[in-house]
Amino acid sequence: MENDHQPLLNAEHPGENYSHGGSTDSLDIKPKRPFYVEPRNIVDHDPQERVSAEAAILNSRVHYYGRLTGSSDRLLSPPNHVIPTPEEIYVYSPLGTAFKVTGSGDASKNPSIITIFAIWNTMMGTSILSIPWGIKQAGFTLGIIILVVIGLLMLYCCYIVLKSRKAIPCVDTTDWEFPDVCKYYFGKFGQWSSLVFSMVSLIGAMVVYWVLMSNFLFNTGQFIYNYAHNVSMSDSEFGTNGSDRVICPFPNTQPGDNHSMSVPLVSPVGNGTLFEQWWSKTNTVPLYLIILLLPLLCFRSASFFARFTFLGTISVIYLLTLVTVKAVRLGFHLDFHWIDSSQFYVPEFRLLFPQLTGVLTLAFFIHNCVITIMKSNKNQQNNVRDLSVAYLLVGLTYLYVGVLIFAAFPSPPLSKDCIEPNFLDNFPTSDVMVFVARTFLLFQMVTVYPLLGYLVRVQLMGQIFGNYYPSFFHVLTLNVLIVGSGVLVAKFYPNIGSIIRFSGATCGLALVFVFPALVHMISLRRRGLLRWPSVLFHSALILLGVANLVAQFFM
Repeated sequence: MENDHQPLLNAEHPGENYSHGGSTDSLDIKPKRPFYVEPRNIVDHDPQERVSAEAAILNSRVHYYGRLTGSSDRLLSPPNHVIPTPEEIYVYSPLGTAFKVTGSGDASKNPSIITIFAIWNTMMGTSILSIPWGIKQAGFTLGIIILVVIGLLMLYCCYIVLKSRKAIPCVDTTDWEFPDVCKYYFGKFGQWSSLVFSMVSLIGAMVVYWVLMSNFLFNTGQFIYNYAHNVSMSDSEFGTNGSDRVICPFPNTQPGDNHSMSVPLVSPVGNGTLFEQWWSKTNTVPLYLIILLLPLLCFRSASFFARFTFLGTISVIYLLTLVTVKAVRLGFHLDFHWIDSSQFYVPEFRLLFPQLTGVLTLAFFIHNCVITIMKSNKNQQNNVRDLSVAYLLVGLTYLYVGVLIFAAFPSPPLSKDCIEPNFLDNFPTSDVMVFVARTFLLFQMVTVYPLLGYLVRVQLMGQIFGNYYPSFFHVLTLNVLIVGSGVLVAKFYPNIGSIIRFSGATCGLALVFVFPALVHMISLRRRGLLRWPSVLFHSALILLGVANLVAQFFM
């Protein structure tokens, strides 16, 4: 049965590894098995087409070669000139009709609107939950300025990545990704360092997902328990009254302090209950997730989970709706203090602003897959425009969520410093709209988490062993290490804001600032077009990436 997944006809040399099966998903015809078309009983009716005589002859020759070729003997593989062109390949129906197979033309490409939406959907990750916290850490005015500036810089660096492979002369770079470009310019160092930083971004995202899934699962179980046992949340001085309650989970903080790791003052269920002992956000719930997610990570293929990626779009749309409804009901609470803090408000400019730059580096990060996404764009001449529009939409989405949550946070009676790295934590477990949001996000992350693990496995195992699934033991070992890191962080340091900013600043140092800037300058120099203004600007980008990472350790 293994041979069913290998191509019957192949233009590769004997002994080469076969990694693709014969399906119409791939547009490369040579390594695929052409469809067998019996030229008899084919009806000539629109939109069905009759197989031409030339195609029938080619089909007979291919069928003849296929009979000669054994499953383990590649010496009799048919030569390239007998494999039909895409225009001559038809799917034969038992009903006596033949349908032409769509080739590698525009039918396989996406229009600009789909490409823009794909980029927006890819970038809309967990970082959106931390944008209000990041704006609070930088100050409202400075936070908006930083968000716009970082978005523009990230767009420019992404533009460099997109254009990098086309600037390489005399080499076919059609199938290249950015790590291949780094290998071309920097050798093995560029290849492996880009892999390492890509692993940092992916594993960092998986750790954030584990912390958030533990949070959402805990609050979902808490909501169900409270509803089933008719447990009501009592108001306290660290929350607001009314139907749209807002709470401060970690009160008694001084202005300017990062209080995210404090211990909550009040337990919502009651001390010493059996439920509380077995349903703890940091002690037990992260361990329960292992039972569900570790087996899913060991799947050989992640295609099943890819079918649920639309849930990400639904979750973001619901989040935007939630933010809008809460802002309308709560109203705006703003009072501008430019330098000094007050009891309920933070200054407009704060020295903690590098925490926001770290978060935004990951929030706008798509540099490691932008080439892949743009390959499917129907109008390649519009790539730069479509990328710019996508970044504009992403930036507006982040601004919308960050500004509304910050402005609507009720101050007084609560201080703006109470805004959490996950702004959903500022709403009580009993909030029905927030419960629905957490449930949506939990299910979405359960389906996306195996996809991230699959990407880590493919990149890491492929580079080390040349096979993305060398053995079940190798895969299990890798998955245990990834899951273990998520459990440890969820137990001892469940601060997604800090995790996002550190992973974003680390992967951004190489894949956003250093490598794109160096590749661009080297390319210009080889063409004799490098000038001092360009050197100064791109050197400043490199220094900005270094400063962004170093500053995270002093916040």
